[in-house]
Amino acid sequence: MLIDKQTNFAKERLSFNEIDEGFTTKEAIAEAKRCLNCPKPLCRAGCPIENEIPSFILALAKGNIGEASTIIARRSNLPAVCGRVCPHEKQCEGACILNKKNCGIQIGKLERFIADFDAEMSIDRPKCASLVNGKIAVIGSGPAGLTVAGDLAKLGFEVIIFESQEEPGGVLMYGIPEFRLGKEIVRREIKRIEELGVTIKTNVLVGQDLTVDELFAEGFDAIFIGTGTVLPKIIDIPGKDLVGVIQATYLLRMVTLIRTEKIDEKEIPVNPHDRVVVIGAGNVAMDAARTAVRLGAAKVTVVYRRTENDITALHSEYEAAKAEGVEFKWLSSPTSILGTDQVIGLEYEVQEIDGEGKVYGTGKREVIEADKIVPAIGQRPAARIVSTTQGIDVNANGYVVTRDRPYGMTTRKGVFAGGDVVHEPATVVLAMKEAKKLAAGIAQYVEAKKLIENC
Repeated sequence: MLIDKQTNFAKERLSFNEIDEGFTTKEAIAEAKRCLNCPKPLCRAGCPIENEIPSFILALAKGNIGEASTIIARRSNLPAVCGRVCPHEKQCEGACILNKKNCGIQIGKLERFIADFDAEMSIDRPKCASLVNGKIAVIGSGPAGLTVAGDLAKLGFEVIIFESQEEPGGVLMYGIPEFRLGKEIVRREIKRIEELGVTIKTNVLVGQDLTVDELFAEGFDAIFIGTGTVLPKIIDIPGKDLVGVIQATYLLRMVTLIRTEKIDEKEIPVNPHDRVVVIGAGNVAMDAARTAVRLGAAKVTVVYRRTENDITALHSEYEAAKAEGVEFKWLSSPTSILGTDQVIGLEYEVQEIDGEGKVYGTGKREVIEADKIVPAIGQRPAARIVSTTQGIDVNANGYVVTRDRPYGMTTRKGVFAGGDVVHEPATVVLAMKEAKKLAAGIAQYVEAKKLIENC
């Protein structure tokens, strides 16, 4: 039986069902009518992909949801996703002029409403471009890969996505819990990109089943690597290899696979009544902690070496975790994971802050009892593609090196890269911002390549 609100793994109020049900039509239009339609919209300046926010809100306020959807589609291929998981409080909503009166427009929920309404009513269906300006291979179907594929398809390119997993979506499918982003929403957004003419081939591991050189031999004009950061950073302290140490990304992926019936529920890495300690305070740490609560953990504690003011997680996600019963231990730097064969606890050094605001260790050690330790201290890229391809340089940390002209091209001609495989892990919308610039760079490169060939 799957994990849901009927099982012992999660209480009714903490099921894996999506938490925020969004606006009704009446609520959405009322919210849209509050927009001042500023002549110099700060909200758009705060959006990484420069979404035409005032324009789509104005169309919604007039009841023209189809026009609103068309406006959003000019800049975004994943509006239902962005409307749910973008850090609006730090971007468009945070820049809204009405925030000075503590009543900023809820832009994310409006975008989500428009995307959901459009999908339900089939108002605006994507149209395939008739021209074929070139053939592009996209490796990876996360936010960056999907955005590059969608933008290039709109420009008249033949695009084929190669995805190693059984189902496309990348971090959207396997890295963000369902209570934040429903998987049917992800599938729906991917289907719209396929309707642009994009082909997706799953269960293809580039670097093992297929190489970059073989893709070029098949006639691709350019290749985009958008594989993200699939490997977790390992916490380098004694006891890191004990049974009961579970990487946060592994926990999130396994829960998704169980809920979609891809694997048996016996594979659940957190058991009811476990005492779970999550190390880190980013969004992945919050997702892991809130997931552990839903799996029935007796106690979930987040341990962080700095203070509440220094967390990288969204404030809204942190507040949600607290409301769900997650506890936090600040100024606590892990020193070792305790146990002989199985985890029994975490030892940490108590930290303090000096007069200049710098954190330092006090030498005092304390222990928190635990059955499972979940490190969530970041991810790093895999070397599978780079190691099987000549000419692609990486930096000291394993991130792919790219150039500005044509934007996003690696040191191997015709091979582009973007998203988390190029820089430290970022948000979905920042990956999309980078991907839009990359799509333009790829189009520029292929156009120049074709021109030289014709000459």
